[in-house]
Amino acid sequence: MRREKEQRQAKLLDILGREPFLTDQELARRLKVSVPTIRLDRLSLGVPQARERALREAQTLRQMVRSLSEGEVIGELVRLQLEEFGESRLATQSGMAFQRTGIVRGHFLFAQANSLAVALVDAPMALTVSARVRFLRAVHAGEVVEARARVVRRNGPRRSVRVESRVRAENGGASPGALLQASQGSAALAGSQSDSLREPDSLRDKVVMVGFFVVQGFPGEA
Repeated sequence: MRREKEQRQAKLLDILGREPFLTDQELARRLKVSVPTIRLDRLSLGVPQARERALREAQTLRQMVRSLSEGEVIGELVRLQLEEFGESRLATQSGMAFQRTGIVRGHFLFAQANSLAVALVDAPMALTVSARVRFLRAVHAGEVVEARARVVRRNGPRRSVRVESRVRAENGGASPGALLQASQGSAALAGSQSDSLREPDSLRDKVVMVGFFVVQGFPGEA
């Protein structure tokens, strides 16, 4: 019994090391135990509640961002490695959605992905040169959108960043949502990047948006 507890707590720490914003409910589902068990494990390990962990982690990550000021990254930063990859979470609310349908307006999703792409650039200032995105699924108010960005190409001061956004519902399930397809941006990216936008059909019920952003860094104020 003691060994089982030690193994569970080790898994708990491992999960939180990779995903520090998970709630007790989400952790309980991952480890297949009750929420009170997770709370007791947290107390035993000295791990604070999700909100406190989120505030601490977000503050640390915000200090790493050079290209944007505090508050300019849309959503909460979860992970960040400048010039490599990053993740953010956006908890959608009713004020972001159309009143009649409850579907979140696309510009909020675009802003989350775009600001995350810009945040990856290790420069005092960075601007999006072009973007191409495809919306693959509707997002309903109350769902949490997780965006993951990775630098896929470097060309002088420019970075090509691929961003994929997925939905995580607060209740652990995803609302149905109609399949949406659209494109935005000032220029289309050619070659293998354009082909990479074609997501497998099996993923389209999970992926909200896929996009490529070309971001240019500048040494100082323009």
